Amino acid sequence: MPSAPTSRRPKTLKQRYLAPTVDLSAVIMAATPDEPRVLAVRVDQLEGLPSGPLQSQHRTLEMGLRTWVAEQTQLTLGYVEQLYTFGDRDRTEADVPGTGHALSIAYLALVREARPAGLVHAAWRNWYNYLPWEDWREGRPQALKVIEPALEAWARSGGKALRTFREERIELTFGFESGTWTDERVLERYELLFEAGLVAEAFRDAQPSGSAKMRFAPGQWMALDHRRILATAIGRLRGKIKYRPVIFELMPASFTLLDLQKTVEALSGVRLHKQNFRRLIEMQGLVEETGEISAETGGRPARLVRFRREVLVERPAPGVRLPRLR
Repeated sequence: MPSAPTSRRPKTLKQRYLAPTVDLSAVIMAATPDEPRVLAVRVDQLEGLPSGPLQSQHRTLEMGLRTWVAEQTQLTLGYVEQLYTFGDRDRTEADVPGTGHALSIAYLALVREARPAGLVHAAWRNWYNYLPWEDWREGRPQALKVIEPALEAWARSGGKALRTFREERIELTFGFESGTWTDERVLERYELLFEAGLVAEAFRDAQPSGSAKMRFAPGQWMALDHRRILATAIGRLRGKIKYRPVIFELMPASFTLLDLQKTVEALSGVRLHKQNFRRLIEMQGLVEETGEISAETGGRPARLVRFRREVLVERPAPGVRLPRLR
């Protein structure tokens, strides 16, 4: 007898290769003199970044982003720049067969901190909660006590040529032997930890073994690939403050030089030489006195200053250099 007809159609080329979806993600950063902050929301039971799909009513990508941020956090964004496009296959639903690429166009936004009260839970978080190995202000981070031996073991697990290659990458990104630390290499360090299986996000496609779980690098993981996006944003901002005055997008209208220095330290993750920092700020003409003083320093009253916007037309790269402590 002939087989019964079936209503299932053979997969067409369009069905087998799904069109990518497009999401808009925002890394919204603020800072105090003590800590750098990123705005986090709940995403699939984990903390993540404000985001949402690009929709037909969004006239531009940036307008779509601003719409999602306003709905989720009730923040009105000021300074915004496109960061990067992330598009690894199955980045959003790694465990669901048949899903296609999900592109995420990420933006960096800088704000003077406000209290979000949107439709979903949103809160400011210290970004070193997620990447604790990036904070050197109090000396060598405790997280490296776990990371260094784990990376060394990972390097030894390969053949001779692979081991040499891995050791060179480890030294370039973390500088364990030379003692050099490049603050802008945030993404490179995260990607190396990901490749070595030292972050939980590396196991979205498979459950880690018990031994793998034991050697995860310290740090809270995030939904989807949002920790990778955050690492990209931190590296971008750390580089940008050296040649553009974006630090002042995070500062109040008036502030003390000490508050400015401590905010730069919080963002860069390193301590700066106080006298050299002030000398550089004065030489570059980045600020001007307001004529007022602050009595909230806990010591002698300090003069309040403000950003001198004329510097934007006086030279092409009015950034804040980082005269580190030796």
